[in-house]
Amino acid sequence: MFRSEDVPAPDRFDRWRELMRRCTVPLELDSDSREDFRASQRLLEFDGISVWPTSFQPVSFRRTPRLIRQEDPEQVNISIPLRGTLFATRGGHGAEYGPRTLCVVDSARPIEVRTRSRQIGIGLDVPKALLPLRGDALDQLSRSTLSGREGFGSLLVTFLTQLARDTSVYRPSDGPRLASIVVDLLSALFTHHLGTGHDLGPETRRRTLLLEIQAFIRRHADDPDLTPAAVAAAHHISASHLHRLFRDEDTTVAATIRRLRLEGARRDLADAARHGARVQDIAARWGFGSHASFTRAFRDAYGLSPRDYRHQAVDGSGARGADGT
Repeated sequence: MFRSEDVPAPDRFDRWRELMRRCTVPLELDSDSREDFRASQRLLEFDGISVWPTSFQPVSFRRTPRLIRQEDPEQVNISIPLRGTLFATRGGHGAEYGPRTLCVVDSARPIEVRTRSRQIGIGLDVPKALLPLRGDALDQLSRSTLSGREGFGSLLVTFLTQLARDTSVYRPSDGPRLASIVVDLLSALFTHHLGTGHDLGPETRRRTLLLEIQAFIRRHADDPDLTPAAVAAAHHISASHLHRLFRDEDTTVAATIRRLRLEGARRDLADAARHGARVQDIAARWGFGSHASFTRAFRDAYGLSPRDYRHQAVDGSGARGADGT
């Protein structure tokens, strides 16, 4: 973890530059704000993959042929601006990457990246050997601007953003599974963009489809018409195929829908801004047609009635945010 305010002003840029070199490949870095550089950064490492949420003032990055000869970890780096724009130059050709677009960088290729305003974003480093890259696939991807607002790109950016926001819910033993999710989503994004879906192995295709379905359920959990049949139809698969996917996860589609609805209702009950809403209205908002069935399901999941939980959450700890914290 790095926060510039924890470091004396004259040392901030050099300290952050050293952290960046440890986070990713060797780079030349410079900034017009070196005398009082402002940045924050975390480094999350799991099972050979690095994720680094970051915020920094305008800088320039250069990956030169000399640095490549010095060290090439054979990685793919993904830079994802969430606020601000990256300006990348490769082989004399420039490209812009705005919020929620993916800048794909090959650690074996020279590149210069500049920013003109304060940036907030996420970096991701994945070994090439873990990805379905053949021939000039990586060169094609590096010349592309991949969207993080739709499809597999949206799933990947959403997952990384949630991971960066809170890692406390994960144990060290979860590392391999987190890495597998990242690799699956990135592989699916690459192969979809390149039009080579057959390059994905059957297990990767299965896991990627499951992640897409889970994200769909999460987005539509408040729809009272959301049923397993509706989920299957939205993904153009049979109901039996859908149930097989969830059987491997030791749960059911219906249980997943119910769990996400209960989580949504729990957040609303803990939100002081919704304190005036009736419990039955919150239940209806999250797809529960019966107040009695909602109360039973909520008590089974959380050990309290919805009303008691609200009193404990709001009255017991003062105003809470929409996420219950």
